[in-house]
Amino acid sequence: MKRSVLLGLFVTASMMASTSFAADKPADLCDANIQEINNLKGQLSSSPEKTQMVETSLSKAKALKAQGKIDDCVAETSKTKLEIQKASGTNN
Repeated sequence: MKRSVLLGLFVTASMMASTSFAADKPADLCDANIQEINNLKGQLSSSPEKTQMVETSLSKAKALKAQGKIDDCVAETSKTKLEIQKASGTNN
């Protein structure tokens, strides 16, 4: 009986801890994508129109993050990363 109670407490504590650790992940992903885009911008130096598109997308992503729309920020930055990779010919 003691083992069942202890196991139940352990499982409950594990589940509660895992949700608290996962709470900040989307915002971290948004920030990581923004940083990666800033790092990749140098690959577009020969294309002013692509550079402008990236700058516009970064501004939009930062505004979405400021509004608390983290999922939209992640979507915007992921799309921009793909566009940069297509334009530069890399497939990371």
